[in-house]
Amino acid sequence: MTISNWFSFASTDLAIDLGTANTVVYARDIGVVLAEPSVVAIETVGGIDRVLAVGNDAKLMMGKTPDHIRAIRPLRDGVIADIEVAEQMIKHFIRKAQDTHGWMHRRPEIVICVPSGSTQVERRAIRDAASNAGARKVWLIDEPMAAAIGADLPVTHPVGSMVIDIRGGTPEVGVISICGLNMSLSVRVGGDRMDEAISSYIRRTHNLLIGESTAERIKKQMGMARLIEGKAPTSGVIKGRDLAHGIPAEITITQTEIVEALAEPVGQIVQTVRKALEDTAPEIAADIIEGGIIMTGGGSLLAEIDTVLADVTGLPVRIADNPLNCVALGAGRALEDPAYRGVLHAT
Repeated sequence: MTISNWFSFASTDLAIDLGTANTVVYARDIGVVLAEPSVVAIETVGGIDRVLAVGNDAKLMMGKTPDHIRAIRPLRDGVIADIEVAEQMIKHFIRKAQDTHGWMHRRPEIVICVPSGSTQVERRAIRDAASNAGARKVWLIDEPMAAAIGADLPVTHPVGSMVIDIRGGTPEVGVISICGLNMSLSVRVGGDRMDEAISSYIRRTHNLLIGESTAERIKKQMGMARLIEGKAPTSGVIKGRDLAHGIPAEITITQTEIVEALAEPVGQIVQTVRKALEDTAPEIAADIIEGGIIMTGGGSLLAEIDTVLADVTGLPVRIADNPLNCVALGAGRALEDPAYRGVLHAT
């Protein structure tokens, strides 16, 4: 076995984008090795809880579990809401990432992404969860910074860049220069709130109750930030429970209605971006005019949201090449490349 092969075999160091909706794991010198929903299914037998499923398998159970099984999302708005379940989830993903590639199971060094606005208490909870899950050393990196590195922005140079990371929990707008966050703002209207807005709209206007998975599917298939002039809106069939009669029912809903349902969360994101630009230093604002705004995260895939932001700001807006994994890729590069070590925090 060559030295390089041995290093690959022995290395278990990981970067983890611990998101409210999905968790993405990046392995040193390998790349993204795992991307699964941040969901844990807990089974209670004889008063004792045990983990039944994690990730993809657990998400399939959401909204369909019997009384003795709960499908839990241990993170809310980007921070840990249930530390014990979060530890089990992180431990599962670490073990799965290692088992997939046959690595020696030594305690890994881990970089974990956190919202820039998270408190010291919230950061300590994430660090402790990772340590208890088996990490040898834990580093934290702000999500906007990781997103910027993953999108290949010049974060180590004296050049201002703006990144908008729209995730399941808390979308963040970050202005970055010389390995630091010059300014960041967040708003709790991410992908989850968009799903809730769709569910509420359908319940209010059609008297139909739908689940989280159905709302998410509608958002992905029909969601738009605005209608495209000259293009006819599509329609689709939605199944749920009729609240008036208490029986299963299905309705046809149009893309126009989904745009209306998403108007409030999209509007809040737009206002946050405008506020961030208003608070940006003049010299950095000049750089942003040249470089434009970069969008990352699953929410950036909402149709027409980039053009809405471009129209409002008057700036070029583009979506990163790999928006879903961008934050994990950036955290992974910070793990591998000493040039980025200055963006990592020990606590």
